[in-house]
Amino acid sequence: MHARTPELAIPVSADDHAQGSRSATVTLVEYGDYQCPACGMAYPGIKRLQRGFGKSLRFVFRNFPLTEAHPLARPAAELAEAASLLHQFWPMHDWLYENQDAWTAYGTEGLEAGLRQVGLDESEVAQILRRPGIDARIRADFMGGVRSGVNGTPCFFLDGYRVDGGVADLEYAIAERTNES
Repeated sequence: MHARTPELAIPVSADDHAQGSRSATVTLVEYGDYQCPACGMAYPGIKRLQRGFGKSLRFVFRNFPLTEAHPLARPAAELAEAASLLHQFWPMHDWLYENQDAWTAYGTEGLEAGLRQVGLDESEVAQILRRPGIDARIRADFMGGVRSGVNGTPCFFLDGYRVDGGVADLEYAIAERTNES
């Protein structure tokens, strides 16, 4: 008898960070940690899936900072959420993964460099980071992941169902779903 695959406890909503159309054939949700090496390795593969499946794929990112293993994961998530309030979530998200080795080597100073490279005003971001909504957003993402059975990163859900494995497994599952429609 097979155990049922865990379902996504918090449905995708307009509040999520999403790329792609709401009417896409398939929705891929990632619970990720910006300092996680496995998330960093998965990032180019996710970008490749987005290019390859185009309008058929909607991608959603949710924060799941594993702070005991990755002490900079939380500050990185806070910067991404602050950037979101300035309509720059995806540029910051991409910069964090594309430059993971560099900023993790320099700590918070490395993260500050990301703000400049994305073109965000450091003083404006500092003000935003003092707002309680940033912490609440990250906590809500994290707790939604816990309720969905996430216990490590990256953790992927395809159309509400968990997909274990790597990007190749995701590609196969997405191809199956897009060919069915």
